[in-house]
Amino acid sequence: MGKLFGTDGIRGVANRDLTPELAFKVGRAASYVLGKNRSGKIVIGKDTRYSGDMLESALIAGIVSMGIDAVKLEIIPTPAIAYLTREEKALAGIVISASHNPGEYNGIKIFNEKGLKLTDEIEEEIENIILNDIEIETRPIKDEIGKISTLEDGPEIYLNYLIEKIGVDLSGKKIAMDCGNGALYKIGPKAIEKLGGKVVAINTEPNGMNINDNCGSTNPHMIQELVEKEKADIGISFDGDGDRIIACDEKGQLIDGDHILAILSEHLRGQGKLKDNMVVGTVMTNMGLDEYLEAKDMKIVKTKVGDRYILEEMLDKGYSLGGEQSGHIIILDYNTTGDGLATGLELLKVASESDELLSNLNALMKNYPQVLVNAKVKPELKYEYENEASIVEAIKQVEDEFHGKGRVLIRPSGTEPLVRVMIESKVGDIDRIAKDLADLIEAKIG
Repeated sequence: MGKLFGTDGIRGVANRDLTPELAFKVGRAASYVLGKNRSGKIVIGKDTRYSGDMLESALIAGIVSMGIDAVKLEIIPTPAIAYLTREEKALAGIVISASHNPGEYNGIKIFNEKGLKLTDEIEEEIENIILNDIEIETRPIKDEIGKISTLEDGPEIYLNYLIEKIGVDLSGKKIAMDCGNGALYKIGPKAIEKLGGKVVAINTEPNGMNINDNCGSTNPHMIQELVEKEKADIGISFDGDGDRIIACDEKGQLIDGDHILAILSEHLRGQGKLKDNMVVGTVMTNMGLDEYLEAKDMKIVKTKVGDRYILEEMLDKGYSLGGEQSGHIIILDYNTTGDGLATGLELLKVASESDELLSNLNALMKNYPQVLVNAKVKPELKYEYENEASIVEAIKQVEDEFHGKGRVLIRPSGTEPLVRVMIESKVGDIDRIAKDLADLIEAKIG
């Protein structure tokens, strides 16, 4: 059986891979599995992609055909959908977005009634219905067919929640913002203005295809240039669906997810909100964060790559802060998913309450240099590197040479016939080491 759901929902080129026919089936199957013969509603929102209307219509047709109401949230960031799913007591929340991917792509991501990403078991149940063409007998008629409505002030409800929850006064602050022509293009700048700050925002004119187009959190050069030009106190850059943030300080120096975790960890600990003084990262988290936290008598636990695994660890152990280098930051006191706007406002709050320049806070953590090289391998062999003695020995030799000042991370791609070789170290020629290991892997299992 094939697999629809990746680590972050269903994704593909809209109307080729992700078709309206598939979206209709997802709407029916998800309603069946998550509704379990209950009446109720599902909230559904989208980013600014041209294909969003098409997929939204198909999903809604599937939902209401199961006797469940569909509530449209229109253009709204992913974290707002997670919040409103809980706030509206919905059976589920559906996001139509391909996050940081180009405009021709789109995706479907589903939250359960608690605003959490679906478990593997629930996703597999939905997949089984769709991929095996299992007939769902539920076919309500007359007035039992679901109704369609629009929650016009959904984005405003979410915005007011964040403002009340974080409560920072931005009077006298100048904030540069790159909205990536995505879901935060309206309420991102509005948040700053409501908190009394001055905002200079770019990429706030989406045309359906320019989302993430050489802008936003995956192209942070734009926000760096804007900060320097406008002499702003901070730069904030979002991805298409608003669940990621990459920031920069007043000098235009990047503040990635690892540095954000370093800054926020000390702040939350000071408020008594960092359980067990623990931060949750991933295997890709820079060793510089490990060193910083250790020096401050804090700790880090690492999961597989993917914010869903970070959240699982946080919920399981009750931890309050976690995130990825790429800018998915989860502050569990605010939301159940990565939240770019909440994280940006929290950064501003830390800077304001500490009366420190962001460049000083950014300098708390020192990065280990990192390099990533892909090794092309046979698809069926990409997990075999662990069983190849010459590869295992080569990795051990490299790690011995680092003497604890570096590491090797080998990670098979989840979607491509690639093995990713990441070398991180303050010593040695890491570019050469990574290439040599990638070449060895290709020679043995390529």
